[in-house]
Amino acid sequence: MDIKEAKKRIDELRGLIKYHSDRYYNSDSPEISDFEYDRLYRELEDLEAEYPQFFDENSPTVRVGGSASEQFAPVTHSVPMQSLGDVFSAEELKAFIRKTDEAAGEQIEYSVEPKIDGLSVSLEYENGVFVRGSTRGNGTVGEDVTENLRHVGGIPKRIENAPAVLEVRGEVYMPREKFIRLNEIREAEGAALFANPRNAAAGSLRQLDSKITAERGLAVYIFNIQRIEGKSFARHSEGLDYLKNCGFSVIENRKVLKGEEEITAHIEKIGEMRGELSYDIDGAVVKADVLSVRDRLGATTKAPKWAIAYKYPPEEKETLLENIYVQVGRTGVLTPNAKLKTVRLAGTNVSRATLHNMANILDKDIRIGDTVVVRKAGDIIPEVVRSVKEKRTGGEKPFEMPLTCPECGAPVTQVEGEAAYRCTDSACPAQRLRNIIHYASKPCMDIEGLGPSVSAALVEKELIRDVSELYGLTENDLLVLDKFAEKSAENLVNAIEKSKQAGLERLLFAIGIPLIGARGAKLVAGRFGDIDAVMNAKSEEIAEIPDIGEKMAESIVKYFSIEDNRRLIERLKAHGVETTAKEKVAAGGRFEGKTFVLTGTLEGYTRDEAKKIIESLGGKASGSVSKKTDYVLAGEAAGSKLDKAQALGVTVISEEEFNEMIK
Repeated sequence: MDIKEAKKRIDELRGLIKYHSDRYYNSDSPEISDFEYDRLYRELEDLEAEYPQFFDENSPTVRVGGSASEQFAPVTHSVPMQSLGDVFSAEELKAFIRKTDEAAGEQIEYSVEPKIDGLSVSLEYENGVFVRGSTRGNGTVGEDVTENLRHVGGIPKRIENAPAVLEVRGEVYMPREKFIRLNEIREAEGAALFANPRNAAAGSLRQLDSKITAERGLAVYIFNIQRIEGKSFARHSEGLDYLKNCGFSVIENRKVLKGEEEITAHIEKIGEMRGELSYDIDGAVVKADVLSVRDRLGATTKAPKWAIAYKYPPEEKETLLENIYVQVGRTGVLTPNAKLKTVRLAGTNVSRATLHNMANILDKDIRIGDTVVVRKAGDIIPEVVRSVKEKRTGGEKPFEMPLTCPECGAPVTQVEGEAAYRCTDSACPAQRLRNIIHYASKPCMDIEGLGPSVSAALVEKELIRDVSELYGLTENDLLVLDKFAEKSAENLVNAIEKSKQAGLERLLFAIGIPLIGARGAKLVAGRFGDIDAVMNAKSEEIAEIPDIGEKMAESIVKYFSIEDNRRLIERLKAHGVETTAKEKVAAGGRFEGKTFVLTGTLEGYTRDEAKKIIESLGGKASGSVSKKTDYVLAGEAAGSKLDKAQALGVTVISEEEFNEMIK
């Protein structure tokens, strides 16, 4: 590679890594596996070492990947929360051990521990009381998520006979069982699935509503003492034993070892356990156990020199794709899935895997009868990676999407410009059940106690055919269902009755208009005010609403052009379901056509309260600053958004100026 090509590849890698780092750390929605990301990172490290003339202090190899969200108050860490260097082979691991022993001047002991795949947090205690918890962020500044961490298992709120100051570091994770259950619920509700437990944990911990965090079943493992006053330890392992006695959940399966053979053997053993653990790990950590050795060896600006992370590759296996079957989702989308010859993968038997959509099947040229490579995305969700074309015998058959719905026999259509194939019958039994589940879900009508299993039982017993019939259910009707007694039946009837007051915003999302999510429903409800105005609105009128594009507008008009859907609304009205907006946005409001961005901490409002005020006056609250931004409302500790606004010449207003504007 010549110097020109090297510079081009270094720039390309820096851009790719920054993009995928943002998706992983800040958006909690990765697009590539950890292993693929680590390979890109290693390639960049090698090129930067070979071509030092292209050093850049802003390179992702110099800086920790995350950043602190402005949704939470910033926390400056008293002890930097550094990341770790990675190795990917036994040879690289042994080279690290030899180099570290040599630097220490002796064969030292290491603590070898599983590397939990979660979200790193700091927990601070004063005189035994938990006072603050924060995310790692960029390693120097994180996010204050104290209230959410109070709902995480394994974190004691008070410690007996505690030192004056104690700060520990741990990894918040979502147990696999909780993750699978959460995704099952989200799938039934038609919500986007979490890619893996790590991102589910991160998304759950960074909720503005701590009640949501409490529902997600998060847990933590503590793996380090960051600082302690009034007590000292000679070894890392002693400190962890102390924390365990204090009531913390401390990292399991750790051993203090020395020498290449002992350490690699234990890492292999941890790797063999991966599928049997109740949580995800993506590697093992090897770190000097004696704290004085750590002090001698020191650290770079990003990582300690006395520790390394050994990364396990994702386990992949070959098996036979016996057939492809189709499932029908809530919105009528047909999803192809693979029926596999059972194979043992990451600790479980796998016989089915997602194929995502028809475009994916065609791109990978996957055929019925193929030998295929299978892995678990995020070590959880089985997926077909590729077909093994060299093992074809000639008897393999290309898959074709059915012309009629496998659930109801109605014609299947592919909307122009979409990858999805859809059933055309809104009364399709598969759609009916998923529509009911979605309608009752928390973001929609929030009918507590009406989950997927109860909804399925109601449909199976023919007690309801659509969501309007929920409002005719009596306690006696519900007593025929398994595990329903008088009290549970009474509670569900009350919850159904309470849902009548949810308002137009939730109702529009709940009835399942294609392309209309919670935010779109809120914008439409706020502008038109009542369901009749929405049903009779023209596409052009709806498309005038900021953030509602032509396709979304056309989808709303198309939905209400179907007589069955209009009749459903009339039945809901007859049952007393509220069909007016809780907060109507007046057309021609003083902020109409204006875009605001909020940054920093406001004294008089929460972020959500300020957004509601802006939207009620016809404005739009955006999450990012651009040349199209009209105002940046800057509170205390305003961050990078303020810098960008000043660079672009966007008007910056204080909270006092905002108060004057809304008078």
